[in-house]
Amino acid sequence: MTLRGYQQDLKQEVRQSYIEGFKAPCIVLGCGGGKSVIIADIAKDATLKGNRVLVLIHRQELKEQIEETFTKWGVVMDKCLVGMVQTICRKLDRIHRPSLIITDENHHAVAKSYRKIYDYFSEAKILGVTATPQLLNGGGLGEVNDKLIIGVKTKWLIDNNYLAQYEYYAPPTVSTEGIRTVAGDFNKKEVAERMNKPKIHGDAIAYYKKLCDGEKAVCYCANIEHSKNMADMFNLSGVSAAHIDGETPKAERRQIVEQFRKGEILILCNVDLISEGFDVPDCKAAILLRPTKSLNLYIQQSMRCMRYQPNKVAVIIDHVGNVNRFGLPDMDREWTLEPKKKGARGEKATVMVRQCDECFFTHEPEPECPNCGYIYPIKQRTIEEIKEAKLERIKGVVIKYDSHKDCKSMSELYAYAEKKGYKKGWAYHQGKIMGLL
Repeated sequence: MTLRGYQQDLKQEVRQSYIEGFKAPCIVLGCGGGKSVIIADIAKDATLKGNRVLVLIHRQELKEQIEETFTKWGVVMDKCLVGMVQTICRKLDRIHRPSLIITDENHHAVAKSYRKIYDYFSEAKILGVTATPQLLNGGGLGEVNDKLIIGVKTKWLIDNNYLAQYEYYAPPTVSTEGIRTVAGDFNKKEVAERMNKPKIHGDAIAYYKKLCDGEKAVCYCANIEHSKNMADMFNLSGVSAAHIDGETPKAERRQIVEQFRKGEILILCNVDLISEGFDVPDCKAAILLRPTKSLNLYIQQSMRCMRYQPNKVAVIIDHVGNVNRFGLPDMDREWTLEPKKKGARGEKATVMVRQCDECFFTHEPEPECPNCGYIYPIKQRTIEEIKEAKLERIKGVVIKYDSHKDCKSMSELYAYAEKKGYKKGWAYHQGKIMGLL
C-alpha cells in the first residue's frame, strides 16, 4: 500500500518540519483527502523503528475504524495506542511514554484535556490532522500547534477524481432568527423545537424524492427526538430509514450501519454521529436539517456524501441555510494559526453564493443557473452597464468540435452541451475541470 502523490508530499513536509525544529505541526486536508492513511503511514514508520505512538480521538466510534486502517497499513499495533482523550487523561501514569502523539480531528486540540496529555508527555513530538483548523469561537490553534501544513484544495480533489462532483440545493430555509447561541453554536433545544414539525418533515421527504429518490442519504437532525421522528416519517412515506445515536447499543448500531451499506436502509438519520470518520462511498446524498455556526460541522456533514465513485454526482440538500453562513463546501479558505478577527467566524459565506429561484440549485455567482439554465433578472442599472461594455450573453454559437475539450470558453462549452443534449450542469462541471471558470 502506497500513498498518493499529494499525500506523500504532506508526509515529507511533516518530516521536514521536525528537522527544522517545529514540534507540533498540523496537516490541513479536506474531507475525503485521506488523512487517516497519511497518519497510518507516519505511525508505521515510527513503530517499525521501535518508537511508541499515541493516537488521540474524541469519539469512541472512530477507534475501531482507525485501528483497522492502521493494521491494514502495517503499523506495529503493540507499539501504538488509539484512545479516547478522556480515557487517556485518567490513566496517564499507566501509559508507555510515546515518542509521537497524533491528534485526529485536531480542531479539538486546544481543549484542556488534550493539553493535559501534551504537557504530561512534553518530550513527545505532536502531529495534528484536520480539515478545518478553526475553533467554533473563532480562535486559532496557535496555542498547541506551531505550523500548518496545507494540503491540496478540495476543488483539486474533485477535479482529479478523489472526491465526487456534487450539486448543492438550498430550498426555502427555516429561519434561525431568535434562536440563542450557547457555547458558540445555536441552542440545540430551540433548534429542535423549530425543526421538529410535520411541514419540515414533509419538505425534507419531498425534496429527497425529487432530487435523489432511491439513493442512500445521511440525514442530519437537530436532536434525538427530531432524528427519530424524521426516520419514522421517511418510513411512512415508503422510504426505508433508521435512526442511530451515541446511545444506540453497539451491536444494533453496527447492524443498522451494515444495512445502510448494503442498501437495505436508504436514509440514515442521526444528530452528530455520522460525521467525522464515517465512510460509505456509495452514499449519494446529505440532508441538512440542523443549522450550525460551526464551519467544521458544516464541512463534515455536507461532504459526507462526496466519497468518490465513477460517474457519481453527490447531492447536498440544505434546508437550514448553512451555505449562506459558510459558502459552498469546496470554496477556497485561507487558514492560519492566529485567531480570526472578531465578527469573521463564518457567519456569512466566505464567497458569495447564488440560489436559483427555479430549482434551488446553489452555486458560485453566474448570470444563469448552471443546473437548469434559469437566467437571473438583471437590475436596470446593471443592464445599462452591460450594454455599454458590450458584455451581452453570446447566443447562437456554432460548434463543430468533436470533443468538449476543444472548447475555448464557457460559451462554447454550453453550446457544445446543448448540441449534444447534455445538461448545463454537465458543462459547468467540465468547465471547472478545464479551468474555464
